[in-house]
Amino acid sequence: MNTNGIADAYASQIAANDKTRPAAKTSKTYGKQIGDPQLSEKAQKYYEKLKKKYANMDFILVSADQKEQAEANAAKYGSNKSLIVLIDEDKIEKMAEDESYRKKYEGILDKATGQFAQMKESLGSNADSVKAFGMKFDDYGNASFFAVVDKSLSAQRDRIQQKHDQKIADKKAAEKKAERKEKQDKVQEKYRDHDDLVTVEASSWDELLQKINETMAMGRSDMIQSQAETYVGQQFDYTI
Repeated sequence: MNTNGIADAYASQIAANDKTRPAAKTSKTYGKQIGDPQLSEKAQKYYEKLKKKYANMDFILVSADQKEQAEANAAKYGSNKSLIVLIDEDKIEKMAEDESYRKKYEGILDKATGQFAQMKESLGSNADSVKAFGMKFDDYGNASFFAVVDKSLSAQRDRIQQKHDQKIADKKAAEKKAERKEKQDKVQEKYRDHDDLVTVEASSWDELLQKINETMAMGRSDMIQSQAETYVGQQFDYTI
């Protein structure tokens, strides 16, 4: 075999290997993401099409090693205006390659658009107490739903604080003591803000709605107790 023949045979073997070799994944930024996901070129193109098709949703791409942390960080990325979709890199790769797998997941996303709108309508004005709505998928194609709820009912808390401030102003004789208490309240409030965010998860939209309502009811109960506590220690002896 001459030199040109050997070169041609080698080139043919390389081309054959390229067809069977898995597509290389590259690390880049895919918009909102958790961890360092890496997609093949084909998966990248599909993911961009997916985001455009469901432009009313907020997709967050999750790396394989950050699946357990994804939900904890969801509130940081989303709002209650759109539905967060947590989806990991492995699923995007499979959706890009497998048509039946892709149709299954896109079918779930199609239904979620209307279900999300119904959820917000059912909540009415209480929807403002939900910081983020989201959905995610397990490895078997099942969807689950979650919401990050602020159970503090901040508007009600503000009204209580205003009344409390007015009472402080009326009790001039106890001004110093009231100032110390107000400083203490601010420190306690700083820690309550973190505790007030509660993530609830459900296997259906109906179950999620129920858990959101239960969480907000719990917040109201806590607020009533807090309001009662503001009166403790406020009976002053003005004869001193």
